[in-house]
Amino acid sequence: MTPISILLVEDHHLVREALRALIEEGHQFSVIGQAEDGNQALEMTEKLRPNVVVMDIMMPHLNGLEATSRLRNLQYPPKIIILSQHHAQEYIVQALMIGANGYLLKDAAADELPTAIRAVVDGTTYLSAQIPREEIEEILLRKDSIEAPIDRLTPREREVLQLVAEGNTNRQIAHYLGISIKTVEKHRFSLMDKLNIRDVTGLVRFAIAQGIIEGNGGQFSIE
Repeated sequence: MTPISILLVEDHHLVREALRALIEEGHQFSVIGQAEDGNQALEMTEKLRPNVVVMDIMMPHLNGLEATSRLRNLQYPPKIIILSQHHAQEYIVQALMIGANGYLLKDAAADELPTAIRAVVDGTTYLSAQIPREEIEEILLRKDSIEAPIDRLTPREREVLQLVAEGNTNRQIAHYLGISIKTVEKHRFSLMDKLNIRDVTGLVRFAIAQGIIEGNGGQFSIE
């Protein structure tokens, strides 16, 4: 039987190697690629077409939640398991709403990851044993009719939001995204207008609350 193919997306090399060893131990799964951030995840998924993507949330440049949203729109979308240290219901609900098939906590038992992979391949939504499934399902039912503030932003605006919150200047963002500084300024103005946030500090707080960046943040800039 052909092993289930896995793409690992995690910005720490040692963590990726540990996950790879765990996943391949039973010979049912094969790790066919490893990515360091969301952008690499998108490129490698299109190229390799893995059955399952196991993805961290907190990563530089393009976080796991935004990458998940974009992966769902591919012609051949994989199953996606979010791997996270965050127990907060807001993170779990947001991940499931944008298309994740599972949410696995990093402090889960070692045998939970293979179980989660098999579950999502079989078409089941997997949540770590510590997560109160009934509460999450109830929140999801309520949220179906409510637009979250982050949903008002375009994919590019969400990308600019993360880069701003990480402390990048407009010039740095323009260089990284391959667009002009004026275009960055346009996206920045638009996202701040949509979110009704008027300063960088507010954007950082919003990004932390949405699970886009870690709580310690970076050095802010308004250049």
